[in-house]
Amino acid sequence: MFKIGAHVSAAGGLDKCIANAEAIGAEAMQIFGSSPRQWKVNLPKPEEIKKYRTALEKSTINGGVFLHAPYLINLASPDEAIWQNSINCLAGNLQIAELMGGDGVIFHVGSGKDPNKQPALERSVEGIKAVLKMAPGKTHLIIENSASIKKVGSDASEIKYLMSGVDNKRVKFCIDIAHTFEAGLVAEYSPEEIDKLFSQLDKEIGLENLMALHVNDSRTAQGSNHDQHDNIGEGQISLAGFKNLAKEKRLWSMPWLLEVPGFDEMGPDRRNVEILKKLRLK
Repeated sequence: MFKIGAHVSAAGGLDKCIANAEAIGAEAMQIFGSSPRQWKVNLPKPEEIKKYRTALEKSTINGGVFLHAPYLINLASPDEAIWQNSINCLAGNLQIAELMGGDGVIFHVGSGKDPNKQPALERSVEGIKAVLKMAPGKTHLIIENSASIKKVGSDASEIKYLMSGVDNKRVKFCIDIAHTFEAGLVAEYSPEEIDKLFSQLDKEIGLENLMALHVNDSRTAQGSNHDQHDNIGEGQISLAGFKNLAKEKRLWSMPWLLEVPGFDEMGPDRRNVEILKKLRLK
């Protein structure tokens, strides 16, 4: 059965994220390896990595550890400075994940300026190749589907194009439940729509390459192309949609990571974790 995780803070040191995850009952976790709104990436010192790894070994976190790349990253940008900064920043985060022994770095590909997405797709492929070259290792680089059809990586065909173009086993993908809804890829999360969505992903990309789910409700309507998360059962997807997702056995082998605002607006919390745990038991 799937493990339940959450995006938590690593403020004050990498080891702090472990206690923060355990405090809300999470079994897996996602953190920012660097500031989400800065290009600069500082690699952790050896003693910080050692402290983190020791704490992780003693913890109950056994469902995976992921980094989420900064929001500034745009590998599809035609602007040379933005493109190069994006490569450097993403490579730095991938290096941090490698040092941590993490599962991978989840990132948003970005968008170009031309309505024709082909140049942006091609530029993104070259950017991903450059990132992998700058940060060798075993840790995965994980493409997250976008919430807008105007951005690169919004559907299975575009993710397939990126992964095929890069042709590297380190490149995987992540599906955000809210994003697929907001991009209009599903009308609702009914059993039929869920089967259709993941069968298409399996056919185009292969579900063996799906490393994680971002499990978020949506504050915006289906097909809005606007990314705004809500607590589980509080948004447009509804609790019924997540009940249906929990019954999809193809999604049981990967961690479900929460990126919700929290019922106290302080980020993912125990209440959201417990909602998913109850669905897991039914």
